[in-house]
Amino acid sequence: MAVLPVVTYPDPVLRQRCKEVIAFDASLHKLLDDMGETMAAAEGIGLAANQVGDLRRLFLMNVPVDENTTTGLLEVINPRVVAKRGEVRFEEGCLSFPSVYEFVVRANEIELHYQDRSGAAQKLICRGIVAICVQHEFDHLEGITFLDRLSPLKRQLALRDYDRKNREALDDKAFRAKARARRSPPQQIS
Repeated sequence: MAVLPVVTYPDPVLRQRCKEVIAFDASLHKLLDDMGETMAAAEGIGLAANQVGDLRRLFLMNVPVDENTTTGLLEVINPRVVAKRGEVRFEEGCLSFPSVYEFVVRANEIELHYQDRSGAAQKLICRGIVAICVQHEFDHLEGITFLDRLSPLKRQLALRDYDRKNREALDDKAFRAKARARRSPPQQIS
């Protein structure tokens, strides 16, 4: 297993719609295993394939249900949301938008049909944070980010804040690199 690099905004792969999985083979299993490792390393609760640069229609999630329980690792392939009920407003974040958190309105309960890693059909009724995570990851597979669920003004403000934080992080990295270069002794050529 390997930890894959997580794609961050504005990479265009985040805007592409993922394609249905047809082959339930070793390549798929390796991607699922690597994504599980990646999600755990990033301390995320969900990860869609296009967030690691792959356009297969699948996502993983491991959602805390309460302080002592999680859903366990769920591998969701070729998902279809067949029913939505209720409404909830919840503050979401995303591994592809580090340090951005915004309130998004989602369905409070959904019925999800999908396939597991062997291709077997599965059905799941999700409520609360589990339903929110499924909808967030499902949106990724459609090329939609959680910021697209905001009003135009809120989206613009969130993206401006994200860009500012990225510039600050890049400036900080450049500053640290220059400081390291000044501290290291000059190389002698013999």
